[in-house]
Amino acid sequence: MKIALGGDHAGFEYKKEIIGFLQAKNVETKDFGPFNLDSVDYPDFVHPVASAVEKGEFDFGILICGSANGVAMTANKHQNIRAGIAWGAELAKLTRQHNNANILCLPARFISLDVAKECVTAFLETPFEGGRHQNRVDKIACS
Repeated sequence: MKIALGGDHAGFEYKKEIIGFLQAKNVETKDFGPFNLDSVDYPDFVHPVASAVEKGEFDFGILICGSANGVAMTANKHQNIRAGIAWGAELAKLTRQHNNANILCLPARFISLDVAKECVTAFLETPFEGGRHQNRVDKIACS
């Protein structure tokens, strides 16, 4: 499995920790930035993550910022991206199971690192349920 990660300065510390967490599980990762705590504009890092997932270069993406709203809004501008915000493992599971999300968005200012790791695990281990949900997912795209 290959995971693309990015976000902003508010998510920087969590992103570093989650990369280590994933690598310890032999998951291949690529950090698209930012690479320090300096204030940044999150779209500069979100668009490359979303593009890489959209092109199939990575299986999933994980985006982390303060509230997760900005990164989710930006990623969801990409036609074949379904980015979901989760602040608990059950939400991370449901966004995969029912929405076939391919990017997980985490709010670093509102959840603990342990909860963030639980969300990542639930997201990556949960398959898309398909069935009645497939028809709904097919209607998400604008074209």
